[in-house]
Amino acid sequence: MIIIGEKINGSIPSMAKAIREKNEDFIRECAKRQAEAGATYLDVCASVEVEFEVETMKWLIDLIQEVTDLPICVDSPSPYSILAALPFCKKTGLVNSVSMEGDKIDVIFPVIADTKWECVALLCDGKGIPDSVEKRLEVFENIMKRAKEFKIDPSRLHIDPLVETLSTNETALTTFVKCAREIKKRYPTIHVTSGLSNISFGLPARKLINQAFMVLAVNAGMDSAIVDPTNRDMLGLIYASKALLQEDEYCLDYISAFRDGLIGPLLKVY
Repeated sequence: MIIIGEKINGSIPSMAKAIREKNEDFIRECAKRQAEAGATYLDVCASVEVEFEVETMKWLIDLIQEVTDLPICVDSPSPYSILAALPFCKKTGLVNSVSMEGDKIDVIFPVIADTKWECVALLCDGKGIPDSVEKRLEVFENIMKRAKEFKIDPSRLHIDPLVETLSTNETALTTFVKCAREIKKRYPTIHVTSGLSNISFGLPARKLINQAFMVLAVNAGMDSAIVDPTNRDMLGLIYASKALLQEDEYCLDYISAFRDGLIGPLLKVY
């Protein structure tokens, strides 16, 4: 499972405060904790005014790379800010994100085409999030056509079918699951990813909804997720789900994660 650590994001109040106050120790520690907890990538999203975004991204990426060599997931709603931040990264990582909205693909794909950078692609367009599985898959195929133009292999793409809020749309999970299964059927080497928090917005005990969503989405083929890797319960469910789905031979990854103190009873103090 590809774990994209979500914690260095200026939309999170504690991280926004650290960015505003230039609390370098807080940010380094956050990066270190996520790396130690088993993250594959560390997402970096400044969430500041556009005129300060690139310099803030550089500052954050530099701090992270002082304490870990994990690849960076460069995250911004602006494709131009993403491109400006790529040279700050010491190794190739993940772009977050493109879609069929505006000129995002036209800006990003030509630059990453002949590199090893991977890319998150959202199944939305200029009209927003399509309201049916069929329409989202149309967006998906349009993205794949553009990827083919630039010779970007499907294995470099992390497709996000997009999660809507369950409390206002009872088909939120089933739509995601149907999209995920069809995407993996058409392109077996492609990745399916998601952020979890939107599914539970407005509901009590949100972590229960998030955890249930994770298990069901993994069962549908999701193999990449933007989550908090220090959440031992969530990480444990990911490893357990992979083992139960015969995607972890002899449960070796599950056992290793337990021995390393990433899941199960608290063995380390983070």
